[in-house]
Amino acid sequence: MAITTTDIALLRLLQLSSAALPVGGYSFSQGLEYAIDDGWLRNESDIANWLSQQLSESLAAVDLPILRRQCEAARCCDMTMLGYWNDYILACRETEELRLTDTAMGCALIKLLNSLDFSMKLPETLHDISFVTAFALAANHWQIETRVASHGYCWSWLENQVAAATKLVPLGQTSAQRLLGELQLDIPAAIDHSEVLEDNAIGASLPGLAMASAWHETQYSRLFRS
Repeated sequence: MAITTTDIALLRLLQLSSAALPVGGYSFSQGLEYAIDDGWLRNESDIANWLSQQLSESLAAVDLPILRRQCEAARCCDMTMLGYWNDYILACRETEELRLTDTAMGCALIKLLNSLDFSMKLPETLHDISFVTAFALAANHWQIETRVASHGYCWSWLENQVAAATKLVPLGQTSAQRLLGELQLDIPAAIDHSEVLEDNAIGASLPGLAMASAWHETQYSRLFRS
């Protein structure tokens, strides 16, 4: 599939999905730190399986379909729908730490956008903002097409997770690049799946991820906030 977008929109997408974006994504492992510390994951192959399953069973079933709906809500300035799906995705976060990851990054992105050229007024009832919602608002503001934005969102998640694994396993830089090259091939299929989900099919549960995230809260020594 050929992805088409304007040059400026593409550059904005690169900015939005960059690891250098100051939203704190580097400080969250999303359960990965506990899984490695407890010996569930020991090598590059284990990390690949862990992240591949999250991409196909979580991002494709929750984050990406809701990102698509939030992009549409932002285009239509539908604050009711924006609030509904924002609350929905936060309800899908299975632990306090996973919710913290989402809202901390969402709040940081909104603050960043407000310091740039973002002018969309959010509803006063929208207190905790999901990173998915903030990402959709940024994509709409910078006229990034929805499917293209979905690729950027997946890349941002994947790059942060591989960076965390590089520090924790630890992995060498060659292994990290090999992981990125292998797992990015799964992204188009995840996006394809997300585009055909009906509203009532959105949702997922990964018990291992939820337990790792919950147990991470009391882990003796930690590098990451979640």
